[in-house]
Amino acid sequence: MKQYKLMGALALTGAFALALSGCATGTTGGSDKGDSGEAAGVEMANYNPQPRENLKEGGTVNFAIREVPPQLNSFNSDGSADTARIAAWYMPQIILMKPDGTQYKNDNYLSEWKNEVKDGKTVLTFTFTDEAHWNDGTDMDWTAIDATWKANRSYDEGFNPNATDGYKDIESVEQGDTAKTAIVTFKGEFAWPQMPFNGGVMHPALADPTTFNEAMIENPHPEWGAGPYTINEFDANKGYVSFKPNPEWWGDAPLLDEVTMTGMDAQAGVNAFKNGEVDMVETGSQELIDQVKDVDGAVVYRAQQTANTILQVDSTKPQFEDVKVREAFFKAINIDQQKQIAWNGLGYEEDPAGSLTLFSFQPGYSDSMKAAGWKFDVEGAKKLLDEAGWTEGSDGIREKDGVKLSVVYPIWADSATQKALAQSLQAQQKAIGIDVKVEVRPASQFSEDYTSKNWDVSGLRFTSSDPFGAAWFCQLYCSDSGLNLSGVGDAELDAEIKDKVESQSDPEAQTAAAMKLEPEIYKRWGLIPLYNGPQIYTVKEGLANLTPEPYVGLDLFGITPVENVGWEK
Repeated sequence: MKQYKLMGALALTGAFALALSGCATGTTGGSDKGDSGEAAGVEMANYNPQPRENLKEGGTVNFAIREVPPQLNSFNSDGSADTARIAAWYMPQIILMKPDGTQYKNDNYLSEWKNEVKDGKTVLTFTFTDEAHWNDGTDMDWTAIDATWKANRSYDEGFNPNATDGYKDIESVEQGDTAKTAIVTFKGEFAWPQMPFNGGVMHPALADPTTFNEAMIENPHPEWGAGPYTINEFDANKGYVSFKPNPEWWGDAPLLDEVTMTGMDAQAGVNAFKNGEVDMVETGSQELIDQVKDVDGAVVYRAQQTANTILQVDSTKPQFEDVKVREAFFKAINIDQQKQIAWNGLGYEEDPAGSLTLFSFQPGYSDSMKAAGWKFDVEGAKKLLDEAGWTEGSDGIREKDGVKLSVVYPIWADSATQKALAQSLQAQQKAIGIDVKVEVRPASQFSEDYTSKNWDVSGLRFTSSDPFGAAWFCQLYCSDSGLNLSGVGDAELDAEIKDKVESQSDPEAQTAAAMKLEPEIYKRWGLIPLYNGPQIYTVKEGLANLTPEPYVGLDLFGITPVENVGWEK
């Protein structure tokens, strides 16, 4: 399940961020104590993974989060990343995920989770354990699957879901041999049956539009939860929520006596960490790291985000109509220099991004940029502009038919990092004779400017909350995509995507088809990925199994049991 949410400007990237939610080896530098997360099998993760026997029972953990949002129903589109983070601590985590995106059932909730094809249709079977139940005593059974499907399958039934992807492809949900078993039948063969229910299931009480949309506004309804923790205290006005061990829980006992989350901005979070009030804080800039690096027992964790910074041009503008001009523009970009500026002082490195479909740590990844022929090549870019008929003027800027090769690149925030990135791009393009005019605009203008294409060049950043990259291929590259406004898509490409990618009912085949087609799309030179970028937190030493929730990112795609978060012995 993926959705697009404007998240705001990121100082790390100089681009605006959209959350894609649902839905390369090399090191990140590791934490300051040298933990590169290799125990997880993925070097890009860095979250201090520890088995339960290495951790002590008891203690409290205090987290700083951006906010305690009004909408606390994580399935509702008005919820945020923080909604999902809070929900993970007291709602059922029926499907867990390794850092590389490999899913597996949570044995506390499910005794069976399988998919098969019957009579040309994909069929999922969920069987809940005998012990699984909601906090109000309601048995957790097929009705949870049914309610979750009905609330998320359509925007036309009064519900306001995050996204309908996957759910809308389901034909029916029925009870199996007993009420504990749900049989989910898709309308045909479906490549990504793991997609729906990846975010968990909801209490049947929410299977009413008014309840779904309104009941959990500033009310977490712990009785509709199920898990190792439950709500202890909630204060919407103070932006505060705490969790305690759940007496209704039937699995491994949670290690902590209490978990708290307090909404605060970045600087307030840093101050709270310095004062010992929180145990973990996001420190995504050199300035923030410098403020906390000398705190006694502080450990800095750096992991690759499941995110991409992209740069795109508007091919419908006269100066970018010629594909040779667009290719020259992209080949004049020194991505290494851009990364150095974006990550100055952060102690972070990564391999080339290469693809918007898969991350380099995922099975099936290949470097689509390289396959498309991209490389930093100033002389090659100049030759392309020569071939396109743009000649260098007396001021070094190219001209054609009396018109200067000049383009507008807005940045929608007055940030020193963003300005430095824009100035770097400006200098790189000037070297081949393209005049990039950088315009600083207010953040409030971004959405209107972006969708109306009030730009010639634009930077974006978006995050992926699930690993099913090929499933979202059209959302990235189809001609009507809200992400890809480069204008290089057309009906022919849409048909290719449908015929070659979306028609594949096998996930490996669909992924392979997507990776084969992606370089051909890049050869249209409308947009390219620049880099993924880091997620950086400063954490009190000894805190283990960090970021078990979605959207946080020290463990890549990881969703792990919250009961295993705790302090080392």
